[in-house]
Amino acid sequence: MSISIAQIAAALNARAEGNPEIRVIGASEPAQAGPDQIALAMDPKYAEGLARGKARAAVLWEGADWRAMGLEAAILVARPRLAMAGLSRAFDPGPEIAPGRHPTAIIDPSASIGEGAAIGPFVVIGRGVTIGPRARIASHVTIAEEASLGADALILQGARIGHHVQIGERFICHQNAVIGADGFSFVTEETSGVEEIRQTLGAREDVRAQGWIRIHSLGNVVIGDDVEVGAGSTLDRGTVRATTIGAGTKIDNLVHVGHNVQVGRDCLLCGQVGIAGSARIGDRVVLGGQCGVSDNIFVGDDVIAGGGTKIYTNAPAGRVLLGSPAVRMETQIEAQKNIRRLPRLFAQVAELRSVVEQLLDKGAAGNPVNIRKDEE
Repeated sequence: MSISIAQIAAALNARAEGNPEIRVIGASEPAQAGPDQIALAMDPKYAEGLARGKARAAVLWEGADWRAMGLEAAILVARPRLAMAGLSRAFDPGPEIAPGRHPTAIIDPSASIGEGAAIGPFVVIGRGVTIGPRARIASHVTIAEEASLGADALILQGARIGHHVQIGERFICHQNAVIGADGFSFVTEETSGVEEIRQTLGAREDVRAQGWIRIHSLGNVVIGDDVEVGAGSTLDRGTVRATTIGAGTKIDNLVHVGHNVQVGRDCLLCGQVGIAGSARIGDRVVLGGQCGVSDNIFVGDDVIAGGGTKIYTNAPAGRVLLGSPAVRMETQIEAQKNIRRLPRLFAQVAELRSVVEQLLDKGAAGNPVNIRKDEE
């Protein structure tokens, strides 16, 4: 399928110059672009690659002299990364899910399937499930009893959606994600070592064998509109109340959201983030890769945490965090600078110690102590 430069410009809400009728079938980096591809050179540092490629048209930065680059057409954009969103959408055909219901799908008679929904091979849809209009469900997906899925959802291969999970519209779920597994909740008959350590912060009086008793998860998972969940991620159901994900939140691959967690609107949870049970995450929070959030704490609105940050205590709104334990980013950066300076500091201290020892030796021998200018 080909698309014209004019159509791409319209999709990007950008200005096209030159021949708008040139048609392309894909996008490429400038040096590798063929004549039927549009080159992506939205920063001047990528422009030199156009001479090595064969593109007739390119997406360029505002003010670029596209004629001098030997192009026949150009699309000029002010914000390159935003342009990438529209451009990638224009060329992405999406997964191949045939319309209608595949004959191998198992759908309970009580399930409600919205108009225009597409259900792929070996899908299992349980009792009382509601599937919204135009939803697309790829192969080997399981949707358990009484779950609901909003309009225009896309559920990719192997995803598992548990019983009574409620999901809004335009939801995207990538391969092998699990939404609605039981939470990790266990208790001992007497006070456990974990409970004791929480109170004493390290001291233990009596270490004894104890077994764990399972606490079942009676809550569900509730997800708002326009949420995306990455491949292999897991969202646990609540113990009694629901685990909730706010509208517009995007969750990367291999993220774990524990039981009873509340995640606000328009958050970004990057790869391998772990949020422990009953934590509350505000709106527009960004957690970089491998961030961890301790249980039962609150992370305020608009917090940004750099990769690998471990948040053990409440984080005020708007704070920028880094490190383990999490501190202000500028504090962590200064601490890291000081750590790098330690070898030089140790060498200086050793030199000063040597000078002092020499002075003490002279004094003990009854010799006058003369301090040179460079030893003061």
